[in-house]
Amino acid sequence: MTLAELGWDDRFAAAYEPWQSKTDVQPGRVAIEFNQIFRIYVDEGELDAVTAGRLKHRATSRAELPAVGDWVAVRKRLSEDRGVILAMLPRRSAFTRRAAGEPTGEQVVAANVDVVFIVMGLDGDYNLRRLERYLLMARESGASAAILLTKPDLCADLSARLREVTTLAGDVVVHVVNARAGEGVERIRDHFAPGRTATLLGSSGVGKSTIINRLVGADIRRTQEVRAADSRGRHTTTHRELVMLPGGGLIIDTPGMRELQLWDASEAVRETFDDIEAVAAGCHFTDCRHREEPRCAVKAAVAEGTVRADRLESYVKLQDELAELARQQEERARKTKR
Repeated sequence: MTLAELGWDDRFAAAYEPWQSKTDVQPGRVAIEFNQIFRIYVDEGELDAVTAGRLKHRATSRAELPAVGDWVAVRKRLSEDRGVILAMLPRRSAFTRRAAGEPTGEQVVAANVDVVFIVMGLDGDYNLRRLERYLLMARESGASAAILLTKPDLCADLSARLREVTTLAGDVVVHVVNARAGEGVERIRDHFAPGRTATLLGSSGVGKSTIINRLVGADIRRTQEVRAADSRGRHTTTHRELVMLPGGGLIIDTPGMRELQLWDASEAVRETFDDIEAVAAGCHFTDCRHREEPRCAVKAAVAEGTVRADRLESYVKLQDELAELARQQEERARKTKR
């Protein structure tokens, strides 16, 4: 593989300029992260690497350390077949979420992605509120988004489900895919080009690994059946990995996420709930929270049926979550300063 096939472009080349003259350093892209050991794809090869102590020391959060998809400057040690990541190049995009168990910690799920495929099953996995969250984070990431609806053979009313999703998605493209049968896979391939990177995000058991196997043309990812009772699947993908596709393009496979807590998506909330934001302009109070306040245009629209009650409920819940996150971050900043 060449750097161009891995997604290298003039922007990354310019960022790498300070390292260009160092003969023992080369650019590479993080392909796998496993127990703080990184597999790095470099020009015409690959190597394992660890993060330099200086880079770890300077990082103020996990989000400032290498993640799958990142471009890095890596030095190969002559005494062993392992390199050292000296620096990270600025990210073009990053899909992040609040790290599990860390109220003020940010986790980078995939870096330098061009398109985020949000995968949702049309079985028991179907959940419009969770889809809203994925759309929020995809918009905040800086990448474009596409929705893949899987398992259409398990859906009693495909047309109704498709209408619900397309209404929610707005200008985001929606594809119905039955990867096991090979149906709809060509529409996914249309999103790829040499050097273009995508990632698959969704719950366990929705078919992400099956989709990758179809795109690659071989069973390189292990798959498992889901429980019939609740359509839940076990994590067959246990780590993130950058996969090269035949014909050009790359895709980052990710473990299924049981929860997706927001990190910072205030602007994306406004974009995703533009219908509510537009109505809110008519509220009597400029800081109306659309709850107990009088003369609330949004609540009036719900009463009239022009805005769905569950949509407003989701909007309010997300605003509360972002407000609580901001409070926790401010509290942590005060403690750090003290």
